[in-house]
Amino acid sequence: MSVGAPRGLASSGQKPITEILHPLSAAEEPFSLGPDVTVSAGGEKELALSNGAPVEAARPASASVLINRLHLDDDPKADTLDPYVSTETRDLFVTVDDPKKHVSTMETYITYRVSTKTTRIEFDLPEYCVRRRYQDFDWLRMKLEESQPTHLIPPLPEKFVMKGVVDRFSEEFVDTRMKALDKFLKRVADHPVLSFNPHLNAFLTAKDLNKRQGLALLTKVGESVKHVAGGYKLRPRPPEFNAMGEYLDTFSQKLGTIDRIAQRILKEQSEYLTELREYGTVYKSWAGSEEELQRPLEAVAGCVSTCCRALEDLSENMSQDFLPVVREYVLYVESMKNVLRKRDQSQAEYEGRLETAMLRRQEDRTPIPLEVEKCQDKMECFNADLKADWERWQSNKRQDFRHLLTGMADKNINCYEKCQAAWESLITLLQDKQTDDRTSETN
Repeated sequence: MSVGAPRGLASSGQKPITEILHPLSAAEEPFSLGPDVTVSAGGEKELALSNGAPVEAARPASASVLINRLHLDDDPKADTLDPYVSTETRDLFVTVDDPKKHVSTMETYITYRVSTKTTRIEFDLPEYCVRRRYQDFDWLRMKLEESQPTHLIPPLPEKFVMKGVVDRFSEEFVDTRMKALDKFLKRVADHPVLSFNPHLNAFLTAKDLNKRQGLALLTKVGESVKHVAGGYKLRPRPPEFNAMGEYLDTFSQKLGTIDRIAQRILKEQSEYLTELREYGTVYKSWAGSEEELQRPLEAVAGCVSTCCRALEDLSENMSQDFLPVVREYVLYVESMKNVLRKRDQSQAEYEGRLETAMLRRQEDRTPIPLEVEKCQDKMECFNADLKADWERWQSNKRQDFRHLLTGMADKNINCYEKCQAAWESLITLLQDKQTDDRTSETN
């Protein structure tokens, strides 16, 4: 193998990173809303979340029809054409559920049931059922990072919570964490490389995990790379990997802004709900002292109560469904940046060894060491794995955000339809009351 100059990046058949569109970009393939709806194809050409394009469409007979149309118009071939999400070749199915609280003299913690069904020959049995706690999932992720440094490892939900803000043993928190752990394990089990990792096998099958091994190996590897690349200035990343870094910076910034605004909205909704409940109580109390206005006033109190329940459901959806996905992708960005840094280290190691070998060759015509070729192969393998994982991540992200935004639209429509129906019933009641009053006056 000739190593006089760096070879081109190994190709694994994926599209160049510059051709992969942002999942929310207006320049992406239009998301069909139906024959009566058209979406503008405008949008900025920079790597950023678009601000949205104006939509001009006649309002459907029912807002629910629009949501149903969104689901029906989803391209059924979109997922089956993606080799990373096809279920035809899946032979490993995992589920995380049934959280249980354990109290001992030393600590209190939550365990989750991890169920596995598989037909792989690497497993002795077709089904397994074990219990794992959060630190076991953390151990698995650490082992995957150690043994598969060239691949993107899905993130875990954050371990620590602010004391006094969230009770980590509350039903809501445990349920949210359980869903996040289930998604993490499913992403690992669906990965064509990570799913065959022996540490995953042990996690899914062993009654007791051997978690004594630390980060010693990873630390030694990191120190070796730093030693080899010490004093060497890394050349610029190839354009496609540079585009990855810029994309991640922009995407992270937008997600952070969305997260902060959503948190503020939740806080304001909570305060508004408190006032709205008090507002309804006033009308209910007033109805007790106004015999002629009793029915209308009680109806107003009922409308306010209906709006409260609808807004509660909307806030619950944002806190339990919307925000966890946003935060997962914030953590995903950090994981991807970490893989990019490791790729840079691999590039620095190869270029440093190559430069040293070329200088020696000029001095005493020493042949290029075999270790330089190995470093080059390692770097190209890193590039190919990273590009494959990047495309897989983009595919998953498009699906996740499509489902997330469709669900958010559905919840908002349901909320405001309930409020509208409640107030419209009040108008009907008032009209009937007015008719009754006129009849009474005539008689």
